[in-house]
Amino acid sequence: MLTSLFPIGDDNEGRTIVPYVSYALIAINVLVFIFLQIPSDAFTYSFSVVPREITQNRDIVQTLRIGNGAIQLGPGPQPIQLTILSAMFMHGSWMHLLGNMLYLWIFGDNVEDAMGHFKFLVFYLLCGVLATFAHIWSGPNSLIPSLGASGAIAGVLGAYLVLYPTRRIRVLIGYIAFFRIIYLPAVVVIGLWIALQLFSGFGSIAVTDESSGGVAYWAHIGGAVAGLVLVWLFRNKNYTRYTPSDENSISNRFFNPR
Repeated sequence: MLTSLFPIGDDNEGRTIVPYVSYALIAINVLVFIFLQIPSDAFTYSFSVVPREITQNRDIVQTLRIGNGAIQLGPGPQPIQLTILSAMFMHGSWMHLLGNMLYLWIFGDNVEDAMGHFKFLVFYLLCGVLATFAHIWSGPNSLIPSLGASGAIAGVLGAYLVLYPTRRIRVLIGYIAFFRIIYLPAVVVIGLWIALQLFSGFGSIAVTDESSGGVAYWAHIGGAVAGLVLVWLFRNKNYTRYTPSDENSISNRFFNPR
């Protein structure tokens, strides 16, 4: 029985630039978590996105019950809409941070290669903003703080799917008793991820319990859709769509155990 499908790397054949922006984004996310979030929960709960703050255009400072605990929503930046940007560089745990940064490390460099440094940065931030708007749309009156780079990285995944659909992705596949590494095409790996977000996102519409948090699936969906659309505007005009070289054809590269 299949229990997990986890990307751990990709084929960087043909990459022409050093992905400085991807590396810088990873560094910023890590530094924010270590130096600003770990020392103080106050920073996290002040600079996360709270949908009701955005829709009502006001900073909400109050104690919020979540499950059996409580958090204190602190004073945020002014204007409060700046949390849309600050929350993109914050994470809820080490696993949340490391998972997002792994995806950015795997997929960001090749998308940056197809766009160039500056356009990739603008693309990344814009996907993150649009992802946040999608999340707010799904629950405009929610007081649950939202944070993380997942929406922006979903945009990167959407762009990667358009640019490199046949590029091989190194995947750790898990069964009940053992794991192995295989290669799968990006269209399968990312396509399955997007399908899961759609399934979970539509399922979450029925969940209206304000007392518990969860995964912001609609941010993932919004980011992925933004990436699928915006990539056509941001990719370099002289970019050539990736195709595997003859000596490493698709038939030889997919589904090979390693």
